[in-house]
Amino acid sequence: MTEYFEVHERDSAARLGELRLAEPLHTPALVDEVLTDAGSEWVESREDPEGSEDELTVLPHRALPGGTPEEVTEAFAPDPPDAEFPSAAVVSPATADDHGTDAYVLSNAQELAGHAAALVTAVVETREAIPADTALYLPGIATPANVATLAYAGVDLFDPDRAAVKGTQGKYLTTDGERFLSDLSELPCACPACQRPLAEFDRAACAEHNEHALRAALGVVRERIRAGTLRDYVEAQARHEQWLTATFRGLDQQYAYLEQRTPIVRQAEITATSADAMRRVEIQRYAERVTGRYRNRFDNPLVLVPCSARKPYSESQSHGQFHDAIQYRAHLVSMTSPIGVVPQELELTYPAQQYDTAVTGRWSATEIEFVATVLEAYLERNDYPRIVAHVPEEGYREICERVESSLGLDFEYTVEGHPTAGDSLANLASTLSQELKYSKRERQHNTIRAVADYQFGEDAGDDLFADLAVESVYPKLRALSADGEQLAMLVPEYGVLSLTLAGARRWVDSEVPTKQIEIDAFVPHGSVLAPGVVAASPEIRPGDEVVIEGPKAFAVGRAEMSGPEMVESSRGIASAVRHVEEQ
Repeated sequence: MTEYFEVHERDSAARLGELRLAEPLHTPALVDEVLTDAGSEWVESREDPEGSEDELTVLPHRALPGGTPEEVTEAFAPDPPDAEFPSAAVVSPATADDHGTDAYVLSNAQELAGHAAALVTAVVETREAIPADTALYLPGIATPANVATLAYAGVDLFDPDRAAVKGTQGKYLTTDGERFLSDLSELPCACPACQRPLAEFDRAACAEHNEHALRAALGVVRERIRAGTLRDYVEAQARHEQWLTATFRGLDQQYAYLEQRTPIVRQAEITATSADAMRRVEIQRYAERVTGRYRNRFDNPLVLVPCSARKPYSESQSHGQFHDAIQYRAHLVSMTSPIGVVPQELELTYPAQQYDTAVTGRWSATEIEFVATVLEAYLERNDYPRIVAHVPEEGYREICERVESSLGLDFEYTVEGHPTAGDSLANLASTLSQELKYSKRERQHNTIRAVADYQFGEDAGDDLFADLAVESVYPKLRALSADGEQLAMLVPEYGVLSLTLAGARRWVDSEVPTKQIEIDAFVPHGSVLAPGVVAASPEIRPGDEVVIEGPKAFAVGRAEMSGPEMVESSRGIASAVRHVEEQ
């Protein structure tokens, strides 16, 4: 629990926070100007350190020798004294715990620079051991080039020490690395330190520039977190240093750590321009849910088609031509990198309509392997009377043939040249001409149920919407019960369901696991703050639909933080509240 630090926004493990000093510090940020050290217990014992609300005070600690056995490390880690002012405890990954402070200083941070695996392990272990609503400070490590990756990992506080030292060594720092002053032909920066001729730019000026560059880099990081696009930035910017590329790839392997903190839905577009994008939580989670939760409810043949640049796919010219040829005679599933496969009912569901990728016309071996794996898992779960592959030769055909051979299925291929060529579309229409059509009403019902499966869990569509009636026009669908009571609405921006109180009560009474927040005896209006949370389902993720229940209220809303963070936090909005009923 913390009194002086609050997280306001989240972008996976990265956070926008506020160190609540007399003059607030908005994080991620440099903390050196507001940091004071109460002293080392190795030199002097101070049971009652002094502090001020103007500063963050590092409580008495002993130096922790790096690389020592755990029992030795623990001997150098005394319990921090209680403090009634903004405070920080010095910890290592082995001694990290809830010490009741507002921030935690990772003692061996400087040893981690350049060591991707060690850095990822140390940050993840420390971050998971300390309370979620506290700040993590890595001293002596930040540079303009690495601070975005460190923030993406979950670090909140930094200092300019490393950047300043690099400057005194004659190393000019930028977000894409460092260069020796002697190698510069001009100063590629407009900061105050660089407003002088190169001949007058000495090492003191270089150190000043490096700090300016670091502060500017942190400004970019904060803006990226606000926009929900820090991962896109890190994926490109970190490639200038190999150990940073290895670091964010190592973080991708910490799936549980990132997945708990990654929103279920958001408006920010995913820029998928490299093979690394396929390892993103959003991509992996979508593929897992499509192949593990979704169930096809159509009796018609399957038609596999290529994706389109325009999202949602149904609004594209090419998919409009596919629809004209199919005429409700088949179930449409799009194949795409890096998403995998997208059933037509889930074309709106994040991130299926929020990604963009570089179209080259050629598939890499990694893309082919990933999409083939997803398609194979999808077809193992869903049976079709026929499978029609209306796909071009390059990439798509190879994927289909690989899956066809692996599962012992027979695909029918209808493309001659290009999928939207006249002969290709005629072949598609002819292949399906004897099939019975399904109704628009059936498609709408299946869309609601498919989204429920994806959002709430396997078979949720049937459990929650067995007596389903649908009103309005796609994509603004309203799910009603048989007696006309509204249960939910499909939110076109995210492709998920927004429940009414009646829908929430049906969810609680069903066999579908409910994501619930238990609150104290009050009636929430607008939001539920973390201090009012008694318990929360650990499966809750930011952006999840949640049921909120307490002695005096029953409500439904959308989570602003994960379930574990709700329980751990003493500040911040746990969930927005959409509908509430006093009881």
